[in-house]
Amino acid sequence: MNDTLVTLVGNAATRVEYRETATGGVARFRLAVTPRRFDRQKDAWVDGHSSFYTVRAWRTLGLNLASSVAVGEPLVVHGRLRVRDEDQDGQRRFSADVEAIAVGHDLTRGTSAFRRVMKANPSLTDSSPADPFLTAPPPTSPPPSTATSATSATAGTGGADVVAGGDEAAGARPGGAGESPGEGRGAAPAEPPAVAAAAP
Repeated sequence: MNDTLVTLVGNAATRVEYRETATGGVARFRLAVTPRRFDRQKDAWVDGHSSFYTVRAWRTLGLNLASSVAVGEPLVVHGRLRVRDEDQDGQRRFSADVEAIAVGHDLTRGTSAFRRVMKANPSLTDSSPADPFLTAPPPTSPPPSTATSATSATAGTGGADVVAGGDEAAGARPGGAGESPGEGRGAAPAEPPAVAAAAP
């Protein structure tokens, strides 16, 4: 679709009217565009014939317009031009509307202070688990040590130690911690019989 884009520089001729519709909020006001020319006879700048445009702005732009623009303020309007041809009381009338894309104050006529509109961020209020910023990360365990770790646990009722860890897990053997590699492969050696002390 081919649109006719125009940029108008003028003054707000009426107050901004804002209302809610089924497709969103819309603001409407009249913009007066008055050209100025230099009159050589009067040796001064004079105003020419004023043209009036109906400006419409939708949704966020319309809402901001209603709280930012007053009657008589100089404006710059950029938008799509719509020319309507109507018959009223047997007379053919033409009217020009502008669907605004951007509207701002004309800073060649004065100063303006901009205030940003803060919007609620749904990601900051939604507690859905899918939100990566609200889901707590899983606890991280420290990396395993490169050295061979060994833990001893007491097994059975005999009090024998079982050594597990590293390569020694495959050859776990009963016995104390101080046994040599050659000991403990069979049954534990029997204690020598006690020698009775000779009577004096």
